[in-house]
Amino acid sequence: MYSEKFQKFIEMWQKDFAIERTIDEKVCVDRDGNPIPWYTYPAIEYLSQFDYAEKSIFEFGCGYSSLFWARRAKKVISIEDNPKWFDKWRSEFQEPNLEVKWRDEGEGYYNAIFEEGQKYDVIVVDGKRRADCACCAVQAMAENGVIILDDSDRINTSQEYKDAVAALRAADLLQVDFYGFCPMNNYTKTTSLFLSRKFDFASRFEVQPINGWGNLWSMERRKRKALFKN
Repeated sequence: MYSEKFQKFIEMWQKDFAIERTIDEKVCVDRDGNPIPWYTYPAIEYLSQFDYAEKSIFEFGCGYSSLFWARRAKKVISIEDNPKWFDKWRSEFQEPNLEVKWRDEGEGYYNAIFEEGQKYDVIVVDGKRRADCACCAVQAMAENGVIILDDSDRINTSQEYKDAVAALRAADLLQVDFYGFCPMNNYTKTTSLFLSRKFDFASRFEVQPINGWGNLWSMERRKRKALFKN
C-alpha cells in the first residue's frame, strides 16, 4: 500500500508532468498537449522562462522540440538525417517559421548550420555526429547565445560525447547540467546547457525563477497549509 503522500507524488507526475501519457503514447507533450522537447524536465522548465520572440534557433535533430521552439522563436531551422522521419515531420509540422531540412550523415549534415550565413541564438545538438556538430555550433553561435547538448551523460561511456563536451568547454562556455526524468522515459538522463558568458536572454515573467510544475508555492495559502497538515 502506498502512503497518501506518496500517492500524491505519483499523481503529480501523472497530471502535472503528464509523464504517464508520454510513456504510454510515445509522444513528447505537456499536460495540456503542447509539444515539449525530449530534454530533462528541469532543462525544459528553465528554458521555458525566456522570451525567444526575436531569437533564431538551429537544431541538429528534428522532433517535437522543433514545434516547441517554433511556437516561441522568430525562426527555427531543423536538420533531419532519416528520410522516414524527415517526411513525417515535414508533413506534420506546419509552423510557418519552421524549416525542416534533410541532410545525410556526411559533412553536409554538420555544415548545414553555415548555409544561411548567420549566427543563431540557440543551437541544439541532439542528432547525429554530435562532436562535429558541437564544433560547428561554437562557430555559429550568437555572441550572447546558448548551445544545448542533450543526453550529455553519455560522456561516461562514449568518446563521441567526450569530444563534443571538450569542444564546447574549449570555447570558454559555461556548462550547466540539468539532471532528471524526461518525457517518454522511465529513467533519468542529463541535458547540458553551454552558455555564452554574455548570455542575457530576457525572462517572460516579472520574476525568475517562476513556479515550476507541481510546485508547492504555486498553490493558494489555504491549500499549502492543508498539504502541510496532511
